[in-house]
Amino acid sequence: MPKRSFFVTGANSGFGFAIAAAASKAGHTVIGTVRSEASRASLSERLPDVRSVLCDVTAFDRIAVVVEQVEKDHGPVDVLINNAGYGHEGVLEESPLEEMRRQFDVNVFGAVAVAKAFLPRFRQRRRGFIVNVTSMGGMITMPGIAYYCGSKFALQGISEVMRSEMAPFGVHVTALCPGSFRTDWAGRSMVRTDRSIPDYDALFDPIRHARQERSGRQPGDPDKLAAAVLDLIESNNPPPQLLLGSDALKLVLQRIERLQQEIDAWKAVTLSTDG
Repeated sequence: MPKRSFFVTGANSGFGFAIAAAASKAGHTVIGTVRSEASRASLSERLPDVRSVLCDVTAFDRIAVVVEQVEKDHGPVDVLINNAGYGHEGVLEESPLEEMRRQFDVNVFGAVAVAKAFLPRFRQRRRGFIVNVTSMGGMITMPGIAYYCGSKFALQGISEVMRSEMAPFGVHVTALCPGSFRTDWAGRSMVRTDRSIPDYDALFDPIRHARQERSGRQPGDPDKLAAAVLDLIESNNPPPQLLLGSDALKLVLQRIERLQQEIDAWKAVTLSTDG
């Protein structure tokens, strides 16, 4: 495996940490972003070979400067792992729009801003690989995570367009779509809106309780996801999206089946609108 340079956002926990650790162990150069000096010290202690940089993905006007400095200090980056993000849980009617704005700032605008800082560099070098970490929640939905699913659906669509636009320049783009993994997503990394409308109790309370109960016991192993990512970047023909996890596969296949049934059931109406 040729040695590459990785830029991993949100490298101090979850998927970011697992990918940074695996890439570093494999001998790659890894630059990991963190949001605080405390996180930087923690990452340096746990992964001393990873170069850490301070970068808040919502500080949009600073990202290009950070990327320029990183390439000056460490040379050209080959692989961008656009991982920084978090989960929001809350019934749509109960959840303030400000929480949606913050969710999109981090999960969508932040990811796009980081990608845009690398696009001209990858295009000019005629090489590069962008892995945008979305979620099975970018392909399926469930009650109580409308803002999260909305942000991941958005990044999923943007990733597909980015892939098409960058393909002529030899740059690969894949959306990584994990299912439920043993990370802090449903724990420390999730923002939860307070309950306020009793009408939703029967629908949502069991979902919230079950998610909290499963936290830390999900089927997915982050280290195995990291290994899959290292395999992915070696592919000469990577997929537009890569599902990871048995639950992601099951739920997305069910969504495809339902979608096909809906299309068939309403086909006559669909075709009736042509002039």
